[in-house]
Amino acid sequence: MIYGYARVSTQGQARDGNSLEAQKTALTDAGATEIYSDAFTGTKADRPELNKLLDKLKSGDTLIFTKLDRVARNLSQGIQLIESLAAKQIRVHVLNIGVIDTSPAGKLIRNVMLAFAEFERDMIIQRTQEGKSIAKSDPNFKEGRPRKFTPAQLEHARTLLQTHTYSQVESMTGISKSTLKRIKNL
Repeated sequence: MIYGYARVSTQGQARDGNSLEAQKTALTDAGATEIYSDAFTGTKADRPELNKLLDKLKSGDTLIFTKLDRVARNLSQGIQLIESLAAKQIRVHVLNIGVIDTSPAGKLIRNVMLAFAEFERDMIIQRTQEGKSIAKSDPNFKEGRPRKFTPAQLEHARTLLQTHTYSQVESMTGISKSTLKRIKNL
């Protein structure tokens, strides 16, 4: 059986041909008959759909993914996964590299590509931290998501709660019930 695995970091991710749809299309075109996919960070080894797939694989199966960084974002994680699959005699096919075998050349290519994936991830983290550091130098910087409602809007909603139900105030103001409950006693 030929299985495919696709992963994006977030459900809405659709850049550089790495969207779930683009990956699934490429996997199907490469012969995958059953595809598992996660919208889950690649830094975690414990991904629900990947775990289901790994439990299902048996000797003689083929596992296809579009790029190594879709299944592992660091060297040790990738080596461990690929070697465990090879030990079970499961063929690993990475579309942008080819079939990864256990030959010395296959191991070298695997290790170099995984090292690049880990390097790329580390660079993303470094750039993000540098950007945050620069942003924090602005005296108006506030960590986190911007507030959706002004203090005046929230105060108006709190006043409305004295004479209306949560549902009525929610429909009048657009402020969710959970937010209304949180601000009611402030």
